[in-house]
Amino acid sequence: MGLVPAQLEKTVADAIIEEKPLPIEENIHGMDLSPSNRILSTAEMQLVSAEMRDLRLKEALEPIIDAYNFILIDCPPSLGLLSYISLVAATHVLVPIETHVKAFEGTNELLQTVTRVKNRANRKLQIAGFVPTRYDKRNSADLRTLGAISTQLESFGKIFPPIPRATAFVDASEERKPLAVYDPNHAVIPLLDSLAAAMEQLS
Repeated sequence: MGLVPAQLEKTVADAIIEEKPLPIEENIHGMDLSPSNRILSTAEMQLVSAEMRDLRLKEALEPIIDAYNFILIDCPPSLGLLSYISLVAATHVLVPIETHVKAFEGTNELLQTVTRVKNRANRKLQIAGFVPTRYDKRNSADLRTLGAISTQLESFGKIFPPIPRATAFVDASEERKPLAVYDPNHAVIPLLDSLAAAMEQLS
Protein backbone atom coordinates (compact mmCIF):
# COMPACT_ATOMS: atom_id res chain seq x y z
CA MET A 1 0.00 0.00 0.00
CA GLY A 2 2.91 2.34 -0.58
CA LEU A 3 4.39 2.07 2.91
CA VAL A 4 7.70 0.42 3.78
CA PRO A 5 6.97 -1.89 6.76
CA ALA A 6 10.48 -1.64 8.23
CA GLN A 7 10.23 2.16 8.32
CA LEU A 8 6.96 2.39 10.24
CA GLU A 9 7.26 4.26 13.53
CA LYS A 10 3.83 3.28 14.85
CA THR A 11 1.67 0.27 14.00
CA VAL A 12 -1.44 -1.60 15.09
CA ALA A 13 0.78 -3.44 17.58
CA ASP A 14 1.21 -0.21 19.57
CA ALA A 15 -2.56 0.06 19.88
CA ILE A 16 -3.30 -3.51 20.96
CA ILE A 17 -0.26 -4.10 23.18
CA GLU A 18 0.52 -0.69 24.66
CA GLU A 19 -3.05 0.63 24.31
CA LYS A 20 -1.93 3.72 22.43
CA PRO A 21 -4.18 5.49 19.89
CA LEU A 22 -4.55 3.55 16.66
CA PRO A 23 -2.13 5.05 14.09
CA ILE A 24 -3.80 6.16 10.87
CA GLU A 25 -2.04 6.88 7.57
CA GLU A 26 -4.47 9.02 5.60
CA ASN A 27 -5.49 8.95 1.93
CA ILE A 28 -3.38 6.10 0.61
CA HIS A 29 -4.87 5.27 -2.78
CA GLY A 30 -8.13 6.80 -1.57
CA MET A 31 -8.18 4.94 1.74
CA ASP A 32 -6.97 5.43 5.29
CA LEU A 33 -4.72 2.68 6.62
CA SER A 34 -3.70 1.55 10.08
CA PRO A 35 -0.43 -0.20 9.21
CA SER A 36 1.32 -3.23 10.64
CA ASN A 37 4.56 -5.09 10.10
CA ARG A 38 6.38 -8.13 11.48
CA ILE A 39 6.23 -6.68 14.99
CA LEU A 40 2.56 -7.63 15.04
CA SER A 41 3.46 -11.33 14.87
CA THR A 42 5.50 -10.99 18.07
CA ALA A 43 2.63 -9.07 19.65
CA GLU A 44 0.60 -12.27 19.64
CA MET A 45 2.92 -13.75 22.26
CA GLN A 46 2.56 -10.64 24.42
CA LEU A 47 -1.22 -10.83 24.16
CA VAL A 48 -1.27 -14.21 25.90
CA SER A 49 -0.79 -12.60 29.30
CA ALA A 50 -2.42 -9.23 28.52
CA GLU A 51 -5.35 -8.04 30.60
CA MET A 52 -8.67 -8.00 28.69
CA ARG A 53 -6.81 -9.26 25.63
CA ASP A 54 -9.93 -10.27 23.68
CA LEU A 55 -11.15 -6.66 23.60
CA ARG A 56 -7.87 -4.93 22.74
CA LEU A 57 -8.57 -4.39 19.03
CA LYS A 58 -12.24 -3.59 19.55
CA GLU A 59 -11.36 -0.91 22.10
CA ALA A 60 -8.62 0.48 19.83
CA LEU A 61 -11.19 0.94 17.05
CA GLU A 62 -13.90 2.56 19.17
CA PRO A 63 -12.53 6.16 19.06
CA ILE A 64 -12.46 6.20 15.25
CA ILE A 65 -15.28 3.87 14.29
CA ASP A 66 -17.84 6.62 13.62
CA ALA A 67 -15.46 8.36 11.20
CA TYR A 68 -15.75 5.57 8.64
CA ASN A 69 -18.51 3.90 6.68
CA PHE A 70 -16.50 0.70 6.38
CA ILE A 71 -13.50 -0.73 8.22
CA LEU A 72 -11.70 -3.78 6.82
CA ILE A 73 -9.61 -5.88 9.21
CA ASP A 74 -7.05 -7.98 7.34
CA CYS A 75 -6.41 -11.09 9.45
CA PRO A 76 -3.41 -13.42 9.38
CA PRO A 77 -4.06 -16.85 7.84
CA SER A 78 -3.58 -18.67 11.14
CA LEU A 79 -6.32 -18.92 13.78
CA GLY A 80 -4.28 -17.49 16.64
CA LEU A 81 -5.04 -14.69 19.07
CA LEU A 82 -4.72 -11.97 16.43
CA SER A 83 -7.46 -13.56 14.36
CA TYR A 84 -9.56 -14.13 17.47
CA ILE A 85 -9.45 -10.50 18.62
CA SER A 86 -10.23 -9.44 15.05
CA LEU A 87 -13.39 -11.56 15.11
CA VAL A 88 -14.33 -10.03 18.45
CA ALA A 89 -13.99 -6.55 16.93
CA ALA A 90 -15.79 -7.33 13.66
CA THR A 91 -19.44 -7.29 12.61
CA HIS A 92 -18.92 -9.69 9.69
CA VAL A 93 -16.28 -12.13 8.50
CA LEU A 94 -15.49 -12.71 4.83
CA VAL A 95 -13.65 -16.00 4.35
CA PRO A 96 -11.17 -16.46 1.47
CA ILE A 97 -10.53 -20.12 0.64
CA GLU A 98 -7.85 -21.25 -1.77
CA THR A 99 -9.29 -23.88 -4.09
CA HIS A 100 -7.17 -26.78 -2.93
CA VAL A 101 -8.13 -29.55 -0.55
CA LYS A 102 -6.00 -28.65 2.48
CA ALA A 103 -7.20 -25.05 2.51
CA PHE A 104 -10.81 -26.21 2.26
CA GLU A 105 -10.35 -28.73 5.07
CA GLY A 106 -9.13 -25.92 7.34
CA THR A 107 -12.44 -24.09 6.93
CA ASN A 108 -14.11 -26.31 9.53
CA GLU A 109 -11.72 -25.05 12.21
CA LEU A 110 -12.51 -21.46 11.23
CA LEU A 111 -16.25 -22.09 11.48
CA GLN A 112 -15.74 -23.54 14.95
CA THR A 113 -13.78 -20.43 15.96
CA VAL A 114 -16.52 -18.14 14.61
CA THR A 115 -19.10 -20.10 16.61
CA ARG A 116 -16.97 -19.84 19.75
CA VAL A 117 -16.63 -16.07 19.32
CA LYS A 118 -20.39 -15.70 18.77
CA ASN A 119 -21.15 -17.70 21.90
CA ARG A 120 -18.72 -15.80 24.11
CA ALA A 121 -17.54 -12.38 23.04
CA ASN A 122 -19.41 -11.13 19.96
CA ARG A 123 -22.96 -12.37 19.51
CA LYS A 124 -23.51 -10.04 16.54
CA LEU A 125 -20.76 -11.59 14.40
CA GLN A 126 -22.04 -12.85 11.05
CA ILE A 127 -20.48 -14.69 8.12
CA ALA A 128 -20.58 -12.37 5.10
CA GLY A 129 -19.63 -15.17 2.74
CA PHE A 130 -16.88 -17.29 1.25
CA VAL A 131 -14.54 -16.29 -1.58
CA PRO A 132 -12.78 -19.11 -3.47
CA THR A 133 -9.34 -17.83 -4.47
CA ARG A 134 -6.35 -18.79 -6.63
CA TYR A 135 -8.74 -20.73 -8.82
CA ASP A 136 -7.60 -22.35 -12.08
CA LYS A 137 -10.53 -23.67 -14.11
CA ARG A 138 -8.14 -25.86 -16.12
CA ASN A 139 -7.17 -27.79 -12.99
CA SER A 140 -9.47 -30.71 -12.17
CA ALA A 141 -8.54 -30.58 -8.47
CA ASP A 142 -9.54 -26.91 -8.33
CA LEU A 143 -12.85 -27.77 -9.99
CA ARG A 144 -13.56 -30.49 -7.42
CA THR A 145 -12.67 -28.23 -4.51
CA LEU A 146 -14.83 -25.41 -5.86
CA GLY A 147 -17.72 -27.85 -6.06
CA ALA A 148 -17.15 -28.95 -2.47
CA ILE A 149 -17.03 -25.34 -1.29
CA SER A 150 -20.34 -24.61 -3.02
CA THR A 151 -22.20 -27.67 -1.73
CA GLN A 152 -20.82 -27.85 1.81
CA LEU A 153 -20.63 -24.18 2.79
CA GLU A 154 -23.66 -22.59 1.14
CA SER A 155 -25.73 -23.18 4.28
CA PHE A 156 -23.30 -21.01 6.26
CA GLY A 157 -23.10 -18.04 3.89
CA LYS A 158 -23.00 -16.75 0.34
CA ILE A 159 -20.46 -18.31 -2.03
CA PHE A 160 -18.97 -15.57 -4.18
CA PRO A 161 -17.60 -16.17 -7.70
CA PRO A 162 -14.04 -17.56 -7.59
CA ILE A 163 -11.08 -15.21 -7.92
CA PRO A 164 -8.72 -16.73 -10.51
CA ARG A 165 -5.05 -17.33 -9.95
CA ALA A 166 -3.10 -14.37 -11.39
CA THR A 167 0.54 -13.32 -11.17
CA ALA A 168 -0.66 -9.71 -11.18
CA PHE A 169 -1.56 -10.04 -7.49
CA VAL A 170 2.08 -10.83 -6.66
CA ASP A 171 3.36 -8.11 -8.97
CA ALA A 172 1.06 -5.51 -7.40
CA SER A 173 2.12 -6.58 -3.90
CA GLU A 174 5.78 -6.19 -4.81
CA GLU A 175 5.01 -2.66 -6.00
CA ARG A 176 3.05 -2.01 -2.78
CA LYS A 177 -0.06 -1.08 -4.72
CA PRO A 178 -3.64 -2.37 -4.86
CA LEU A 179 -4.27 -4.36 -8.03
CA ALA A 180 -6.80 -1.76 -9.20
CA VAL A 181 -4.04 0.87 -9.12
CA TYR A 182 -1.27 -1.36 -10.47
CA ASP A 183 -3.34 -2.70 -13.38
CA PRO A 184 -6.80 -1.07 -13.51
CA ASN A 185 -7.76 -2.99 -16.66
CA HIS A 186 -6.96 -6.44 -15.31
CA ALA A 187 -9.69 -9.00 -15.99
CA VAL A 188 -10.21 -9.76 -12.29
CA ILE A 189 -11.07 -6.16 -11.34
CA PRO A 190 -14.83 -6.51 -12.08
CA LEU A 191 -14.96 -9.51 -9.72
CA LEU A 192 -13.27 -7.50 -6.97
CA ASP A 193 -15.58 -4.54 -7.60
CA SER A 194 -18.61 -6.80 -7.28
CA LEU A 195 -17.26 -8.24 -4.04
CA ALA A 196 -16.61 -4.77 -2.64
CA ALA A 197 -20.14 -3.67 -3.56
CA ALA A 198 -21.57 -6.68 -1.72
CA MET A 199 -19.57 -5.80 1.39
CA GLU A 200 -20.83 -2.21 1.29
CA GLN A 201 -24.40 -3.52 1.50
CA LEU A 202 -23.79 -5.22 4.84
CA SER A 203 -25.51 -3.74 7.85
